[in-house]
Amino acid sequence: MEQRSPSESDTRPAHPPFDPDVRRALTERDDVVIGLAADDILALRAGAVMPSREEYTLGGRFDDHEVETASAEGSPVRLVVLTPRGVPGPHPVLLHVHGGGMVVGSAYDVLPDLGLLALDLGCAIVSVEYRLAPEHPYPAALDDVYAGWEWIARNGSELGLDAARVVVHGVSAGGGLAAGAVLAARDRGGPSAIGQMLVYPMLDHRNDSASARQLEGVGAWDRRANATGWAAYLGGLDRAAVPAYASPALADDLSGLPSTFLEVGSAETFRDEDVDYARRIWAAGGEAELHVWPGGAHAFDALVPDAPLSRDARDARLRWLRRLLAR
Repeated sequence: MEQRSPSESDTRPAHPPFDPDVRRALTERDDVVIGLAADDILALRAGAVMPSREEYTLGGRFDDHEVETASAEGSPVRLVVLTPRGVPGPHPVLLHVHGGGMVVGSAYDVLPDLGLLALDLGCAIVSVEYRLAPEHPYPAALDDVYAGWEWIARNGSELGLDAARVVVHGVSAGGGLAAGAVLAARDRGGPSAIGQMLVYPMLDHRNDSASARQLEGVGAWDRRANATGWAAYLGGLDRAAVPAYASPALADDLSGLPSTFLEVGSAETFRDEDVDYARRIWAAGGEAELHVWPGGAHAFDALVPDAPLSRDARDARLRWLRRLLAR
């Protein structure tokens, strides 16, 4: 597993420059994943750090619950539910789907940061502990996310959740799962959402866009790591018959989707597939807000949370959610 960004002076296709703060982090940090091989997955999981209960409840500002539901084929699905303490419901819900390239991560990832956003808006959070690949290939993770969403519609009121005001929120691989779940809900007449927030989502298993080739070997989560994640998730699926619910960029029809927020860095693998997804939503008559953050590598806001670029990204998410919830 390669972890330190090579010098940009190496011979490779030119790419947009990194924001100075992002570039510094890519150079100095030793935990930035670039190339990832299948044999590296267990080591990557072993190095993961889970936030403490004090951290993910923001010092008790959230009440936390763990509930269990079941996927369509009966597998147990654990959900972490955070509701603002002392604030009567029903609360709008951020249905959160964590990142990790389909192969790593937990329902508790980024909850401390997402919690700050949720408290500002008076939202609850439901975070899905979906099954990871390669042990559980498609459709396991998608089924788990969908089951979590159905639980909100069916049982969420018991914990003060407003099933009529759900925003499906996914980060990186979780963004792809969120987009796939929204497509599935549209097509199956499933649970409803007022919006989907896709934060630098992993949308296209073909992994062959100009930006994927342009950023190979630099930044974070490059084309080689992406190939490993997709191979783990798709398992033995015929690559010529991958469904759009697995790889949302394949969807022929992007009409009828809820209001969409989509963001990506200008210097990352997913740039072109994410920009194209927004373009196709507009072409289908839908509503989407797109941000391409100049100089952003993948997950730049986690790499440099205090940088101006990261603060701007968080502010944009908050403003969009505030407008959406005020409708």
